[in-house]
Amino acid sequence: MTYARVGASGLKLPRIALGLWHNFGSIDRYEQSAQMLTRAFDLGITHFDLANNYGPPPGSAEETLGRALRTEFRSYRDELVISTKAGWGMWPGPYGDFGSRKYLIASLDQSLKRLGLDYVDIFYHHRPDPETPLEETMAALDHIVRSGRALYVGISSYDKEGTRAAAELLRTMGTRCIIHQPPYSMFNRSVEQGLLQETQRQQMGVIAFSPLSQGLLTDRYLSAIPTDSRIAKQTGFLNQADLTESRLAQLQALSKLAQERGQSLAQLALAWVLRDQAVTSALIGASRTSQIESCVAALEQLTFSQDELARIDAITQSPDRGH
Repeated sequence: MTYARVGASGLKLPRIALGLWHNFGSIDRYEQSAQMLTRAFDLGITHFDLANNYGPPPGSAEETLGRALRTEFRSYRDELVISTKAGWGMWPGPYGDFGSRKYLIASLDQSLKRLGLDYVDIFYHHRPDPETPLEETMAALDHIVRSGRALYVGISSYDKEGTRAAAELLRTMGTRCIIHQPPYSMFNRSVEQGLLQETQRQQMGVIAFSPLSQGLLTDRYLSAIPTDSRIAKQTGFLNQADLTESRLAQLQALSKLAQERGQSLAQLALAWVLRDQAVTSALIGASRTSQIESCVAALEQLTFSQDELARIDAITQSPDRGH
């Protein structure tokens, strides 16, 4: 494993991090979740990423990791970076969503109880709030650091202008916003429209989520839809409409390029996201340990020729780009 510094902070993250969005909830078998977590750690993945509503059901992914921290990782807390977030709907009523001071602090207190921790390493505001003043949201993040609930804070899914405003507000309060977590993949390049440049200006790190486009950028869908896939299960994050004929043609062309490089399609997709030094880390999900092992192997080949980059652009800029 290789590690990269997060912006201008003293923190380093593994180039591949493990997200617990799916497959780590209470509906999943704990033994399987624990096996994936420990195998990831053995491979040098020291960063586990959560949010208050990860599961399913919401909150149960934090409970799963909390159990693992008490058992499998009992002696390793200080070798781990644990992050969580709040910003999406978590509990009923007007106080369990978006970005108020009340919601963020209450949510993190609940997360800490589920995790069995005194603090998390990184706490994110999960998405912008169009109604709460940004000053209030950033003041809550500043308070969270000063109160010892989190060592660092970050933001997720903010646009360029929101990122600049959030970073500048926190800086005036004496707390740095060290990291941004945006979606970024060969099929979603919105961060290239100024956001990556803004994070560099603000000396922030970037950890990309959905670098495999919810699993589309893998070998799973090249010939058929597996019965245990997200499309087949109709999870709501991927559906049959996402796998159009033109999208399938793109995937097959990218897979051909990956094979020429001695990589799987997923490894190609991760290497492409990590090619830019503005990207600190790529956040993967997994349903079995072999997927984690394969993703980590992507780090063996992160360089691209200009011809390869041009081919990727030509393939992904066909009509389905950004779908």
